[in-house]
Amino acid sequence: MTVPTDTRPTVDTWLAAHLSRNFIGGEWVAAHSGATFPNRNPARPAEVIAEVADSDIDDALAAVEAARRAQAGWAGLGSIERGKILFRAAEIMDRRKEELAHVITSEQGKKLTEARSEVDRATEILRFIAGEGRRLSGSTLPADEPRSMALTWHRPLGVVALITPWNFPLAIPVWKAAPALLSGCTAVIKPSPLAPLSTAVMVEILAEAGVAPGAINLLQGDREPGEALTSHPDVRGISFTGSLPVGLRIQSAAAHRLARTQLELGGKNAVIVLADADLDAAASAIVHGAFGQAGQRCSATSRVVVESSVREDLVSRIVDRVSDMVVGDPLSADTDLGPVVDESRLTACVEAVEGAIAIGARVRAGGRPISDPSGGHYMAPTVLTEVPADSEIATEEVFGPVLSVIDAADFDEAMEISNSVRYGMSGTIFTQDRANIFDALERFEAGMLHVNRPGVGAWPHLPHMGAKLSQYGAPECSAETWEFYTELRSACIAF
Repeated sequence: MTVPTDTRPTVDTWLAAHLSRNFIGGEWVAAHSGATFPNRNPARPAEVIAEVADSDIDDALAAVEAARRAQAGWAGLGSIERGKILFRAAEIMDRRKEELAHVITSEQGKKLTEARSEVDRATEILRFIAGEGRRLSGSTLPADEPRSMALTWHRPLGVVALITPWNFPLAIPVWKAAPALLSGCTAVIKPSPLAPLSTAVMVEILAEAGVAPGAINLLQGDREPGEALTSHPDVRGISFTGSLPVGLRIQSAAAHRLARTQLELGGKNAVIVLADADLDAAASAIVHGAFGQAGQRCSATSRVVVESSVREDLVSRIVDRVSDMVVGDPLSADTDLGPVVDESRLTACVEAVEGAIAIGARVRAGGRPISDPSGGHYMAPTVLTEVPADSEIATEEVFGPVLSVIDAADFDEAMEISNSVRYGMSGTIFTQDRANIFDALERFEAGMLHVNRPGVGAWPHLPHMGAKLSQYGAPECSAETWEFYTELRSACIAF
């Protein structure tokens, strides 16, 4: 394992101090109370990257008021001009790629190469959404009467709250903020307190590109400002990515006033491997899906459902790859697996493995935390076999580098096991049988499907969405997202 030894700050100290505040009405401001919380580096938790504004209800009220005041002017700019601003933001983000990647790695813990890929993806999503400025259209329809026209168009929903997680602290804020702004909505974005600075850099870039004061507002903090946003009567929509329990609370808070919600709530994703699969390709894809970003992705490969006849052949290939992984400093070019985001996430991983062992699962790799002098939150990449399909570790999110291998007698049983959980984010199959491929695409109870490739990730223009309890509301990263950010209008015109 590579141990971090460099004690210098990993994020520029001026940037950390400047962007550790809220951004309300076009100004960087401290929390109303003056309170702060520490933003720590998960690779070396003694390093406090910044003391970040710890907002309360008063800050949330000020942010929503700034967004409300700015809404009419921002909507009046028109989607083409708003798209040009987003194109400029993408250019600025490109120029600041290396700086952004270091911020992401330092506060979230993913490898620097993974952070660079996140910046690339965020930039491409910005460009895709910016291009929609010339395509945000309605319809012309036949009229029932002579000398008449019928048409539809989209109007912005209004003020929206965007509540984002720590695992993609740049890409997910981008894929919420960009369509909100392009549609003519104004927004208050509240990132996770575990990775607040990446989103702050995004907000700074949007402001530099020309987003009007008040159109994008940044609210740092934890539960209190988030609850204030979701219950505020002027917030017309709430887009949230995070855990199922929090998503259900947001849905309840919004329901009584009919505020719209767009919820992405995690997954328990399966890769099905049939006996005719290319096992080397499957093993490589599974390792990438299970252990990339330390398994902290909603689409991470958490379960492998494999035909029993090839289980050991597949597992041996997976374990061989895992045994060669270097766990350590995410800034090192030699590292394959960085830390999980904080101590509570590490504890959750350890407890999940211990619970699986208690019911008979067998540890084939890892299964333990890795200690080092830096105190980083490192979990060894873990592979478990003999995992009951209905056990807790096989049905609930671990959100860490822990992979469960489950036996199936045949394709039909593999599909049943894959669909037996309450989540439905991603589904993947490895097989050479074309009938089974198309049968699986029809039968998977999941939103994002993959065949003979890793079960994580999607291209910037493909809908990011789940099924069952993984998703509620319009998909993101797609033209369909306008169903959340806009309202449809119709007109009958006589002339």
